[in-house]
Amino acid sequence: CSIILARTKENSRFNKAVDEVFEKSKSAYLRLLAALVDRTFAGVVTMVLVLGGSVWLFTQIPSEFSPREDRGNFNLLIRGPEGSSYNYTMEHLDQVEKRLMHFVEDGAVQRMLMRAPGSFGTTASYHDSRGIFVMSDWKERKPVWHYMDEARRLTEDIPGVRITSTVRRAFGGGAQKPVQFVLGGPSYEDLLEWRDILIEKARENPGLTEIDHDYYETKPQIGISIDRDLAADLGVPVSVIGRTLETMMGTRRVTTFIERGREYDVILESEKSGKSSPLDITNSFVRSSRTGELVPLSSFVTLNEFADATALNRYNRVRSITIQAGLAEGYSLDQALDYLENVVRNDLPAGASYDYKGESLDLRESGSSIYVVFALALLVVYLALAGQFESLVHPFIIMLTVPMAVTGALLSLWVTGQTLNIYSQIGLIILVGLSAKNGILIVEFINQLRDEGVAFRDAILEAAGKRLRPIIMTTVTTIMGAVPLVMAAGAGAESRFVIGVVIIGGLCLSMLLTVFVVPMMYCILAKNTGSPSAVGHELEKQLAAYKNRN
Repeated sequence: CSIILARTKENSRFNKAVDEVFEKSKSAYLRLLAALVDRTFAGVVTMVLVLGGSVWLFTQIPSEFSPREDRGNFNLLIRGPEGSSYNYTMEHLDQVEKRLMHFVEDGAVQRMLMRAPGSFGTTASYHDSRGIFVMSDWKERKPVWHYMDEARRLTEDIPGVRITSTVRRAFGGGAQKPVQFVLGGPSYEDLLEWRDILIEKARENPGLTEIDHDYYETKPQIGISIDRDLAADLGVPVSVIGRTLETMMGTRRVTTFIERGREYDVILESEKSGKSSPLDITNSFVRSSRTGELVPLSSFVTLNEFADATALNRYNRVRSITIQAGLAEGYSLDQALDYLENVVRNDLPAGASYDYKGESLDLRESGSSIYVVFALALLVVYLALAGQFESLVHPFIIMLTVPMAVTGALLSLWVTGQTLNIYSQIGLIILVGLSAKNGILIVEFINQLRDEGVAFRDAILEAAGKRLRPIIMTTVTTIMGAVPLVMAAGAGAESRFVIGVVIIGGLCLSMLLTVFVVPMMYCILAKNTGSPSAVGHELEKQLAAYKNRN
């Protein structure tokens, strides 16, 4: 600016107008501050109200690990009956594709991919499939949530499959639902009963959507019961029955042979036509060791057809079932987890336990750590100021600006409907340093004036008046620097918006209260203190007087 801007002897009209506004604001400010600075009760009450307001806002603002973000794509998870064939799955995928093809025709989706199976590894199971939707640029479409809701609405009546929509997580990847609530218990029989109770209660909560779980008794199985006494009477050992079933229903290596120097396995296997139905098991024959005759397995084998889960999951070595759910608009992850925890405590037996996975686990683990990080930030700033001022009282007065900034930040989150998440927590930590700046400007100048011999009260008023303009200017410029975070759109806009709101709201309230509270609290707490330079001058005077006496 010293090179570019031209020097003028007279101020421009704009400069004069700005100076006039600041002078009038300074005069009004000093009149009000002079009436309040001696009233210690007003300063204490203000701090109590600020602290109480921040505590109340903490309880009112919902929490989540990270705000949901439009990441430019979303997935449809399509689940059919266990054991579904590839043709069955593709038939339903074709229906989904036809109903959602207008997303591509309208230009909202650049690419739509239907995939069976849904996993990207090698698998022999085709009952799971997925649709992948790559969205167009943010300026050319509505938010991704609009298309997710429409996709669910257009496909919810397709029979034979369950369809849910997800967006990849901002941290850790994965297209999982945010609610990952793990229910643990002593046995899977108990877990099944508790799962049904928990899901029934969850469906009563309108904030939980697309409720699902990972324990489906849909895998068809056949249990074989052997009447051992009858088999023994007929002269058929159980080992023979086992080998026969192994050979007829699967394969069995019986021997090897060597051909032209190479060894080959001899494997027995029945024809596919002989093992196409459960009745083929009982139609097999075994030879009696007593009579040498063939005896049908149906004589002493009973079949029991049932369905069971594809996998028996454990979590932290405890038998578990994971309840998954999405969140309705305006309903936070913290509220959802609190609701499910209350259901477990109030409606399930004492043996039921719970834990978390995915984003739910991240939220619970990060919820307590933010307080430690915030406390460390306060401690570091306080120690730095203590070293700078060589005092414990003056830094404490400066640090009183932090609760005011935090209250302003929480109030802005509450007004804009945002949540406490990892981004807003980062913004709160940034405010520790930004808000302390205003207190430093005032306290440092008060100390300088006291060093020059200005009376205690006059030093407070003069310093506050002269520092008003720098405080306003530096705060406004910092706020303007955060405005693009709030105004910008596109990729990552949700996370940037939260940080911008926290900084703007915190600095606004901090600026309005700091210029009154810091002088008032200085008047209360710093009457019997002096600045480091004043202490040094006093020591020099005492040393000079000592030398003169000697």
